[in-house]
Parts: sequence; structure tokens; C-alpha cells
Amino acid sequence: MSTKDYLNKIIQGDCLDVLKNFENGSVDLVVTSPPYDNLRAYNGYKFNFEGIVKELFRVIRKGGIVVWVIGDATIDGSETGTSFQQALFFKEAGFNLHDTMIFKKRNPIPQVYRKRYTNEFEYMFVFSKELTKVHNPIMVDCLHAGLQLNGTTYKNYSKDIQTRKKMAKPVKDKKIKGNVWEYVVGKNKEDQPAKEHPAPFPIKLVEDHILSWTNKSDVVLDPMCGSGTTCVGAKKLDRNYIGIDISKEYCDLAKKRIKEIPADLFSSKVI
Repeated sequence: MSTKDYLNKIIQGDCLDVLKNFENGSVDLVVTSPPYDNLRAYNGYKFNFEGIVKELFRVIRKGGIVVWVIGDATIDGSETGTSFQQALFFKEAGFNLHDTMIFKKRNPIPQVYRKRYTNEFEYMFVFSKELTKVHNPIMVDCLHAGLQLNGTTYKNYSKDIQTRKKMAKPVKDKKIKGNVWEYVVGKNKEDQPAKEHPAPFPIKLVEDHILSWTNKSDVVLDPMCGSGTTCVGAKKLDRNYIGIDISKEYCDLAKKRIKEIPADLFSSKVI
């Protein structure tokens, strides 16, 4: 079998075994959230993290991206640091750490007070295989759009002393969005079907990454697809998808969600 045989399908199986059937450099983007630190029950499945990372490096094309959404448990008063350990292993495997992004939850789950502030975010590590080839930046309104200023400067990230020399003509209406992305979790209508899974992420999060790192007809993979959110987002945005999960229950849920996407949600105007 080849990667093409899996396009636009949800595959039940161990992702490490399934990925071995993919050709080198045949996937454009991965968006996934692994079962970390036993924070959630995933039907007893334990994943081979290092083996999966090595396979992802092989199947991602040059310039392709892996978005790894992860957080840390707190055990005996200390965060595990699993997120950073995994990020460092991605680098050992050959990936660039292209960006460390934050998924901020607008409605975090209340926690028992243990002399800690409420946890409101997870990491979204963005790894690239060599230099990133596709970036369709999401634009947002400038805070001071339309304000007349005498001038401002761009910061020059030089190897030596950081200087501010280049003048910027104020003030643009739009700018590239920052790397802290905020979403409501589990409340929006389009996210309700995913609640049968213990740890879904918002469909809008997935869509923003797909739009950012891929073009139309590219291949988007989620090797631990759970409720199928990544695949739903890819199909809606005219990308090819591949979802893999060890659980038949979650595979059935993902297939159901994809089948029930309203036809009027498909986009013919996206990049």
C-alpha cells in the first residue's frame, strides 16, 4: 500500500504500523494531540512516542509541518516537563522547532486550589522539516490602525547587538497574528459532536493551522485522530485528510462526523 491508498479515510490501527506504509515525504501537515502524562484515558492505549516521531520525520515532505498540541500533568507539586522533553526529541530526530505557540483556553476548567494559578493553556509546538515552504499568515486588525504617528521602528533581530533602525510608516490596518491563539473549548456548536472523546480540541484551532501551513489539495494527517477534528477541518477546507486511531469507537465517531459535514460548509475559495 502507499499513502494514496489512505487518502480521505479514517484508519483503525496502531499509527506506527500504518505510517510504515507511507512513502517518504508524502504528507504536507500533521496536526495532532498525543495522550500525554496519562491525563486522559485512551482505552488503555500507550503510544511509542519516539518511534512515531521518527516515522513522522520520514513521511513529512521537506518544508512540511507538524503541529504537536500538548500540556503537562502536575505530580507531587511539580509539572512533569513532558512537553519540553518531547520538543527536544523532535529536534534530535531532525525537525526544526519552527515556533512555540500557545493554545489559550478562554473557558479553562476550574481546578482545585493547590497554591497554583489556574492552568489556561497548552503548548502548540510547530516543527518543520527543513525550512518551512508554506505560510499563509492569518491577519488581524492593528491596535492603532489609522493612528497618525511621526514614525516607529521594526526590531532588528541581529546576531550581535539588537538595533532599531528601519523606519515603519504608520499605521497599517492589518498585521500578522501573534503566536498565542485563544479559543472557547467545547461550547461552540461545531465542537459538540467531539464531546464523545475525552480530550477534543476546537475545530477552529485545527482550521487556523491548516490554512496557515497548507494549500488546497495538500495532505493533512492526524496519526492519533480521536474524534476526527483534524480530518473534519481538512475536508471542510478542501484538503486531503488521513486519520489514524487505535480505537474503533473513536474511528467510528470520526467517520460519522465527516459524513455529517453539511455540504454548504465546504470552501471553494480557500488557498
